[in-house]
Amino acid sequence: MIYRMFVSRDIDLLVRAFVTYVRPVVEYNTVIWSSFNKCDIERVEKAQRRFTRWLAGLQDLTYGHRLKVLDLESLELHRLHADLIMCYKIVFGLVNLSFSDFFAFSPSTVTRGHQYKIYVNHSRGARKYFFAERVVGPWNSLSTDTDFGTLKRFKLSIKSIDFQKFLHIEC
Repeated sequence: MIYRMFVSRDIDLLVRAFVTYVRPVVEYNTVIWSSFNKCDIERVEKAQRRFTRWLAGLQDLTYGHRLKVLDLESLELHRLHADLIMCYKIVFGLVNLSFSDFFAFSPSTVTRGHQYKIYVNHSRGARKYFFAERVVGPWNSLSTDTDFGTLKRFKLSIKSIDFQKFLHIEC
């Protein structure tokens, strides 16, 4: 619809329109509910995949290359970043949610990684896909180079981290 509604074929304008109008709908409440089946993740990703394929000059590129050219990230990676940002807000008390309702700091003192490691709660069934369970692995994998100083610096530092092992689809 964006391609039909805009007369301009300026790629930057069309991408901004997609990020403004489509992405919020697709990512609404992803911290609360996030797809965990590969087929569901691919269906959500299909919206962005199809949009980027329609842009002039990008039809012959792979999805991963189109994302790099457009300076976008996959929707699955964007959801993972949203999970990590919410985890940061809970750990550092930036939201009105109790840390102990979601997490517990890891009792083991390890020499690798950052000092805010969270206890890994092993769950089965659907519970293992809940926010408090699915964010622990990526959160604990953050390196000591991750900047926990402020939320803004944290957001910038996670942009450069490769979370490929936590993603289900490849770009």
